[in-house]
Amino acid sequence: MKGPIFAVIGRPNVGKSTLFNKLVGRRKAIVQDMPGVTRDRNEALGHYRDRQFTLIDTGGLLPESKEEMATQVRRQSEIAIEQADALLFIMNAREGVTPVDQSVHHLLRKSGKPVYYIINKTEGHGIERLNEFYQLGVEPLYPISAEHNEGLSDLLDALYPYMSPEEEEETVEVPKVVVLGRPNVGKSTLINTLLRENRLVTSDVPGTTRDTIDSWVTYHDRQYLFIDTAGIRRRGKIEHGVEQFSIARAKEALERADIALLLIDAVEGITEQDSKIAGLIIEKGKGSIVLINKWDLAKKEERSKERILDHIALRFRFMNDLQYTFISAREGEGIGQIFQLVDTVYQGYTQRVSTGDLNRFFEKITESHPPPVYKGKRVKLYYITQAGVRPPTFVLFANAPKGVPDHYLGYIENQLRKTFGFTGTPIRIRLRQRK
Repeated sequence: MKGPIFAVIGRPNVGKSTLFNKLVGRRKAIVQDMPGVTRDRNEALGHYRDRQFTLIDTGGLLPESKEEMATQVRRQSEIAIEQADALLFIMNAREGVTPVDQSVHHLLRKSGKPVYYIINKTEGHGIERLNEFYQLGVEPLYPISAEHNEGLSDLLDALYPYMSPEEEEETVEVPKVVVLGRPNVGKSTLINTLLRENRLVTSDVPGTTRDTIDSWVTYHDRQYLFIDTAGIRRRGKIEHGVEQFSIARAKEALERADIALLLIDAVEGITEQDSKIAGLIIEKGKGSIVLINKWDLAKKEERSKERILDHIALRFRFMNDLQYTFISAREGEGIGQIFQLVDTVYQGYTQRVSTGDLNRFFEKITESHPPPVYKGKRVKLYYITQAGVRPPTFVLFANAPKGVPDHYLGYIENQLRKTFGFTGTPIRIRLRQRK
């Protein structure tokens, strides 16, 4: 977090996530015209007139509710209130002051933090009930329409004295690790265990996670960015609306990650949908690690490990150099092994081989295993060069690229992996014509 911290607080469906997105200048939080879409704390850096701030979006606050989900969401809001330097209390102009608003108002006053009272949805006839909010006995009020960008500059001007000067962002190389899987396989539980705190709302109800949430984890003095995502179901079962947005955000998170952790439910076994998610990871060119979760429950069954390994060989046969480990996110089993694998895969994913080493490697393999004959002539391979990393990408120059079969490219890939240690990462080899 950089600069002062502002937390957006309010009951469900008053426009907190819309305001959050507008103030940070991008659609980071999922917005839907229904209560209860946001559940976890969502954080982002905002900028205004050469200054910066950290903004926290929170779920709808229901102080009196005893339901388990509402209790967890409320706890996340309470943590945001504790962290914040100032609170943005948002209410709905069209509905006036409700009893829940009154309860939230009393809760925020007890915090001792500066509170900014924001009346949202004042466009059109919404402004007609503005006077009702003066019964709270506070001023000034900030009438806005987050959706239509009305009144936001007045609010930002009021917050401006709190903001800190913008800093030049340091480019720090850290592994970005996205956690993927079907619903209810333990993704949020895993990140909570890594953080050693209840950072994310968890439940046995599938679909609990909706937004993608970034969490910084420190392990043995090294930092990692873990990204929690919503469960990805089969296309035919995806519901319109929130779930569609959630899965789109999960795929966006995969795009910006270096490594994907694919969580598998050891009790249910590996499904066709797990294979499809693995295929998506390979398609995007990401390093991959399969985590067989809930092992504390599955290992009680006879021959359970053999069953899982057979399924891995069958379902993930298209994944080269598959890395996997057995864990229990709830019990904390196997956590150290996750970081070891992440470090190993990240090293290979970002590795660049020197030209000299690559030339010696290429000369050795082409002498011991020359390419096959094509149309009656020997295919000539001239040289190989590394064109990029993330994933490692090589360009191979030949007199007849069409004469280099896939199995020979597979041989080169295997030798690259064996020689230079590209563990758990895809390798891309492109052929180029040279006369």
